[in-house]
Amino acid sequence: MNNRLCRPFLVFIPFFIILGLFQLAPLVWVVINSFINNDGHWSLDNYQQVVSSPFYRQAFTHSFLVSIFSAVAGLLIATIGCASLRHMQGKIRNIMIAFTNMTSNFAGVPLAFAFIIVLGFNGAITLMLRKWGWINSFDLYGTQGLSVVYTYFQIPLAMLLLYPAFDALKVDWEEAASLLGASHRYYWQHIALPVLSPALLGTFIILLANGLGTYATAYTLTSGNYNLVTVRIANLVAGDLFLQPNLAAAISVILMSLLIFITCVNQWLVKRSYHVY
Repeated sequence: MNNRLCRPFLVFIPFFIILGLFQLAPLVWVVINSFINNDGHWSLDNYQQVVSSPFYRQAFTHSFLVSIFSAVAGLLIATIGCASLRHMQGKIRNIMIAFTNMTSNFAGVPLAFAFIIVLGFNGAITLMLRKWGWINSFDLYGTQGLSVVYTYFQIPLAMLLLYPAFDALKVDWEEAASLLGASHRYYWQHIALPVLSPALLGTFIILLANGLGTYATAYTLTSGNYNLVTVRIANLVAGDLFLQPNLAAAISVILMSLLIFITCVNQWLVKRSYHVY
């Protein structure tokens, strides 16, 4: 009997091996080396350098600003899109879901190259809008451009995460609210959004983490000239001048700690929302 119970767990042995080699082992290495300075001694020099440096503080500020903006904008657009999908016919809805699934995989270098062609300094849409006098100061390679690009790849991911949550909304609820005299806005404010709040909070955290961890798109778009946390980590590990993997490990641990803290706050809010509603 015990052998029969143990046999299914043998299937997971390759998974645990891969998890240990490619997830746990690098994580342990990063944490340990973040406490080792350039002289090979245990210390907090790396963390002190990150906290005291305006350059690295600016990298965290830029990363959080762009990620928060894209997460909020992507979540808002995705919520409206998912609400619209529920009112579409079956075939059209399936086509739109398949299209969303396809666009969610369009990221990295190809996405940055596409935006350069369309919205770069000499991009097709940029030249057209400039000719019509509608745009004069849009910078694809700065904060504005990164916010737009990040929002673009956040939208399909948010829609894929949110769409199943909309099954919790019953059509009868909106009809009953309408019969009782509630407006469409009142229904969404007091019924729909409270029910969707756990899914919205969870999706926001995933989008925020997705934005903070993005590297290829930002590096290709800005050639590494825009100060982001992921760009700084990459330059310290694989740069052309000075390699400081221990400092990069400290930055990674700080970023990971911030994400863990945000996730814990999110879980606390989700539990409260479930308890209240």
